[in-house]
Amino acid sequence: MSSETPSQKPRVAVVFGGRSSEHAISVVTAGAVLAAIDREKYDVLPIGITTDGRWVLTADAPERMAITDRKLPDVAELSESAGGAVVLPVDPTSREVVYSEPGAVPKALGEVDVVFPVLHGPYGEDGTLQGLLELSGVPYVGSGVLASAVGQDKDYMKRVFTSFGLPVGPYEVVRPREWEQDPAAARKKIVDFAGEHGWPLFVKPARAGSSMGITKVDDVSGLDAAVAEARRHDPKIIVESLLTGREIECGVLEFEDGPRASVPAEIPPVCDHSFYDFEAKYIDSASGIVPAPLTEEQTARVQELAVAAFEAASCEGLVRADFFLQDNGEFVINEINTLPGFTPISMYPRMWQETGVSYPELVDRLIQAALRRSTGLR
Repeated sequence: MSSETPSQKPRVAVVFGGRSSEHAISVVTAGAVLAAIDREKYDVLPIGITTDGRWVLTADAPERMAITDRKLPDVAELSESAGGAVVLPVDPTSREVVYSEPGAVPKALGEVDVVFPVLHGPYGEDGTLQGLLELSGVPYVGSGVLASAVGQDKDYMKRVFTSFGLPVGPYEVVRPREWEQDPAAARKKIVDFAGEHGWPLFVKPARAGSSMGITKVDDVSGLDAAVAEARRHDPKIIVESLLTGREIECGVLEFEDGPRASVPAEIPPVCDHSFYDFEAKYIDSASGIVPAPLTEEQTARVQELAVAAFEAASCEGLVRADFFLQDNGEFVINEINTLPGFTPISMYPRMWQETGVSYPELVDRLIQAALRRSTGLR
């Protein structure tokens, strides 16, 4: 809270939308967060980022931010900025948010004490927004620049995990220049990987989320189409071998004394879907099992690995860690999400609900943790 106005409630800017392919899911998440924030305790400023990157004032209307009749919401439909834009000055001595319209005198919207970013994917979850907030000196919910970037890039994420001795599955990376300059050699690289680890493969954008752009490839005939689909979201792709076993997730939340893990959840096989893809997650609302039916030893192990992944990537605030429990009883970490799906029915809040932290309390804990932290090196 600003020292000049100690009697005022902390002001939370909920920033959502963005330029990534996960724009709509970010809007859905923002609606849930806006509905849960205690208005007796905090003032709230909703700021949407359009698909072309413009920051706009939006309606504080959570009911308009849901997926309705399979229609995805969009910031443009919520905007209250008629041609204007919201500007967060890059000035650590001031947290004053300004609204600017062409040909008009900029209007001060007041100071912001903390930002709650609910952006998914590039230009929001990947360290770019976090860097802007660091330059502006505004505290924010979630991980910093490095951890956000590592958490977004599945290639470097796996490299970090490996360096800390965490178990990861086989993978191969095709960088943009490889595919653009010699697609035949890049294709052979993937086929050789399949020869070593077997089909099917999963071809993914290296820096996307919400299962966007992922294709399960059963043989070489489907490879080029899968690469094209992944590159539609990200010119850098990652290819992973099939890991048999059970899909297990675990939430990590930062408390005053350090990170703690939630009860884990299990994602069962989804009918009519070859894997847990975007449609299964968000359109057909496939549901996980919370808590996961694991032994005490398995639960303790996955919680240990989830916290270890949080620490390895230098995360802050929250993380959802995704695992495979293989047929041999060993866990393999697939990825972490530094800004996971965060609606009340999303897996992360559901795991913490089962652990004893309600959705409104979860939102409050994250805001309070951000208010306690400073920006800069820490």
